[in-house]
Amino acid sequence: MRYPLPRPRSLAGQLFAMQAVLIAVLVAGYAVFSYFSDRSQAQEAAGRQAMAVARSVADAPSVREAIRTSDPSAALQPYALRVTEDTEVDFVTIMNPKGIRWTHPDDEQIGQRFLGHIAPALRGKSFTETYTGTLGPSVRAVTPVLDDGEIVGLVSAGIRVDAISERVQEQLTALIGVAGVALALGAIGTYVINARLRRHTHGMNAAELSRMHDYHQAALHAVREGLLMLDGQYRVALINDGGRELLGVSGDVVGRSVAEIGLPAPLTGALLASEPRVDEVHLTADRVLVVNTSPVSGGERRGTVVTLRDVTELQSVMGELDSERGFTQALRSQAHEAANRLHTVVSLIELGRSEEAVDFATAELELAQALTDQVVAAVGEPVLAALLLGKTAQAHERGVELVVSADSRLDDGLLPGSLPARDLVTILGNLIDNAVDAAQGSVRARVTVSAVAEDGELVLRVSDTGAGVDPAHTEAVFQRGFSTKPAGPGGRGLGLALVRQAVHRHGGTLSVAEADGGGAEFEVRLPLRERTAAGGTTSGGRT
Repeated sequence: MRYPLPRPRSLAGQLFAMQAVLIAVLVAGYAVFSYFSDRSQAQEAAGRQAMAVARSVADAPSVREAIRTSDPSAALQPYALRVTEDTEVDFVTIMNPKGIRWTHPDDEQIGQRFLGHIAPALRGKSFTETYTGTLGPSVRAVTPVLDDGEIVGLVSAGIRVDAISERVQEQLTALIGVAGVALALGAIGTYVINARLRRHTHGMNAAELSRMHDYHQAALHAVREGLLMLDGQYRVALINDGGRELLGVSGDVVGRSVAEIGLPAPLTGALLASEPRVDEVHLTADRVLVVNTSPVSGGERRGTVVTLRDVTELQSVMGELDSERGFTQALRSQAHEAANRLHTVVSLIELGRSEEAVDFATAELELAQALTDQVVAAVGEPVLAALLLGKTAQAHERGVELVVSADSRLDDGLLPGSLPARDLVTILGNLIDNAVDAAQGSVRARVTVSAVAEDGELVLRVSDTGAGVDPAHTEAVFQRGFSTKPAGPGGRGLGLALVRQAVHRHGGTLSVAEADGGGAEFEVRLPLRERTAAGGTTSGGRT
């Protein structure tokens, strides 16, 4: 039976184990080093203490006087025992130059030969050594007793190695206590740090984090939609290739504030907003974007995730679809009116008034043909002519008269290939829709359209008899979302913004002023020359 392999420890757990072992090894190493260091220092200190006691005894006048007597031990033994007790050494041995003891902590050892080296002392040199004598291993000092320059005796003072070990053991106990406290504090600190790390890594191990990073990088560059991540201070933390393309930014923008990367003001405001945005439409220089923002929070605001979708083509198609729907409604209305006129003609014929029926039908045909002839004669460009005819019918249905000015003249084949029909529909169609909205309900509801080619430019003018544009709003009317009308089901304030975007994309200009008869007049100027790769221009037209 197969059992699943155990899941590897989390990254935080692995780090905790490594840090705990490292701290334990460091503390243990420090304890061992300190033990041997303290032991060595204790032995050196014992040697210095023994040497100081031995020299003090050798320099004592009473010692020299006792050595001159016939029985030195009688005076020196009590003296040596008192010094041993007072100086906390284990023995003080006074001997003659031949090494025969005069004093010893064990009375039976008096008169016996000193166990240790005395040759250096006989040459007048004081020294220390570790030697095993009658009391066991000890650190001892040997120094000569001089009387008028003559060595009359030797003094040895020593401390047993066992006593030194006891002192070191006391220090080691304290050291172990300190090391234990340090180990405990280190373990607690390591646990706290790794608990925080475990929360941030969600308990994943190193392999899982590595895979997540690889997937993250692959997904980031594979997604065609734009992805932008902002930190808590609204600085760019991450941006993918699609986001750079859609926003039109280049260079290293990571770490910069979103307000400093040159985005349009409405889009910047949406990115800086604290509340989430859902499917908001925003315009850049060349694109129509759908923006969604979602704050990242984990008890506190950590940043914002922004997704961007390019709906430039979709918006253009929707504009054409709206125009088609308008045309369809106009045709349906005209079909209804044509049916009414046909019933009228039929009724006149049934009443035997055939001449009146012919006159009525002829007048209607002449009126429709006159409108078509007027538009086609003024604007030979098929797309614009069809657009004007359709918009004329739509405006009529809304009680607005749409006329093409007498000075309009735009021959077929004049427009360059760099100015597609779709953009012309966007520009002129939205301007006419905006003018019809403004003129509807006015005393003399009228919209005038002019299309002429002059000085190498296509000039489109659309004026209305509405309330006009407040001079304070001449720039704001072209911003997305600006409208003086109440919002409808699909929202308002996008048409003129799309017009300006299309005009700027083709290197043209867009302006608004007061019309001669009141109302507003919008003027668009588009160059009729194609831009070449070298930056020059060529004449427009079709072959």
